[in-house]
Amino acid sequence: MFAPIASRLIVVDRWLSRVSKGRVVAVGMAPSLLLTTTGRRSGEHRRNPLQYARDGDAYVVVGSNWGRDATPGWVHNLRADHRAAIALGGRTLPVLAQEVSGAEHERLWHLLLDQWPGYALYVERAPHRVFGIFRLVPEVDSAAVRSGR
Repeated sequence: MFAPIASRLIVVDRWLSRVSKGRVVAVGMAPSLLLTTTGRRSGEHRRNPLQYARDGDAYVVVGSNWGRDATPGWVHNLRADHRAAIALGGRTLPVLAQEVSGAEHERLWHLLLDQWPGYALYVERAPHRVFGIFRLVPEVDSAAVRSGR
């Protein structure tokens, strides 16, 4: 019931998150961030308000698209270019996106589902889709991971 209404709020949410510099996202109803990706075709910056869950120092997001048939554009953008940025609480952080699969996908799916049980309804709406799940690792932390620190 909520998803059809909430999906119409995206335009308002994008505006609110932009003018508040990421302080208010998802109309303040859930832990949310503003993800900025680079359009894979246009090269333009694309901003999307997304709900997230924390996993250690990483931010976890899912490409559910409210349970619609199509995968959201930001997922395709992250697959083409893993570098992105998030605005959260008035701060902007550069991140590297890591798409997860297998057991890690399952673990993070349950983390997201515990926070927002409505995701289960999205699966019912689009049972043929596997929603992409990404860990957004702040670049400072990702450099340490790459160097083995």
